[in-house]
Amino acid sequence: MSAARLTTVDEDVRLAHAADASGLRMIPELVARPASEAELVEVMREASSSRTPVTAAGGQTSTTAASITDRGILLSLRAMDGIVDVDPERRTMRVRAGALLGDVKRRAAEHGLMFAPDPTSEEESTVGGAIACNASGARTLAYGATRAHVAAVRAVLADGTVLDARRPRLEKNTAGYALAADPVDWFVGSEGTLGIVTEAELSLLPQPGYVVGLAVPFADEAGALAFVAAARRSAGLRPRCLEFFDQRASEIFAAVGDGDAPAGAGSIVYVEEAADRAEDVPLDGWLELAESRGAAAGDVIAYEGEAALRAARRRRHSVPATMNERGARYRVAGGRKVSTDWAVPYERLAEVVAFARRAAERAGVEQAVTYGHAGNGHPHQNFVARDADELARIEAVVEETLHVVMRQGGTVAAEHGVGKLKRRWLPLQASALQLGVMRAVKRELDPHWLLAPGNVL
Repeated sequence: MSAARLTTVDEDVRLAHAADASGLRMIPELVARPASEAELVEVMREASSSRTPVTAAGGQTSTTAASITDRGILLSLRAMDGIVDVDPERRTMRVRAGALLGDVKRRAAEHGLMFAPDPTSEEESTVGGAIACNASGARTLAYGATRAHVAAVRAVLADGTVLDARRPRLEKNTAGYALAADPVDWFVGSEGTLGIVTEAELSLLPQPGYVVGLAVPFADEAGALAFVAAARRSAGLRPRCLEFFDQRASEIFAAVGDGDAPAGAGSIVYVEEAADRAEDVPLDGWLELAESRGAAAGDVIAYEGEAALRAARRRRHSVPATMNERGARYRVAGGRKVSTDWAVPYERLAEVVAFARRAAERAGVEQAVTYGHAGNGHPHQNFVARDADELARIEAVVEETLHVVMRQGGTVAAEHGVGKLKRRWLPLQASALQLGVMRAVKRELDPHWLLAPGNVL
């Protein structure tokens, strides 16, 4: 099949691939939907020959507009799905880029294993997308982001060359520059700008024998964030996630399900701890710490068992889903949801959140719904801009906050990548020298700068 037959200019198809979770809309000039690596290689060879830009996309759940484009080909990898094999002894799984993370997790669970990264949109997001932005989630506190769980990748470069890369298993290695020693890391977090991952070998972990979740209500934000910081410092507590919900987020959290969540709380912290046995979880320690920071132990709600933990997870995931819906109402007027994913050392989180609140107040914009991975010093602030003027004021608040974030040793993008929306803020964090090195790597792997134009650089 020729590459021309693999691309389409059909308007309905192009419109179907014109939006992601960022709130932006970009209609691609062409869409390609290869079902095999051979078809993808053919598309890339022709695109290279004609100097046509190519932007890869999976489930298009990006919040940074990384998976949409109005230049050249939008390359949808959803048809390249499926799980190739599982090796329970080696604790690995070989998967194609279009496989959904939810399917990966269910297949792993059949063997008593788990794929540890847990992005919120696991039922819509793909393995390729998770690798492209080095996705993470609530359990990153214990297990790290996607990068740590990718053992090997197979990628197609801009000229159609296929590259197999596997992490070295050496304990010591001094051969050459560190940035060239492990080619897997060229692609994890590169947001499709250096190559297109077609398959990956994922590292799996044993499922814990017991997991308990706790929803701990607090009267105010200060008490909740103090609890998070104290939990991180505690030698006896081993949380795999510490999730914070401010009052607005707590209202969304509590509204889902059958009343098994704190109601009327000023803030909620959701905790999970995993162990081999139930008696190994220091439940009394958690309750004592909660009380010491102003929570009433009798108001803490526990989630035990797979069904209850799934219900708690749905509550947590309802917050960004609700905010996406609220933001979508204002797209016609030039507004949208504005989502941040900055992070600071966890000890600094409370003061930076407080600064962001004051900045929003000074700008006359509605306070953000703030929630997320407080244990990593990484909240999500979701603003809703109702029109273009309010959007500009909110983005000014975000930029003002990011300057403070950087002074505290933080990052402008902890989880969702840079994409197109945060590209303007990358120089706040990366020096001119660092950006120059990134451009040099880009030129080596993609000399005509055809891959994912507008993402990152």
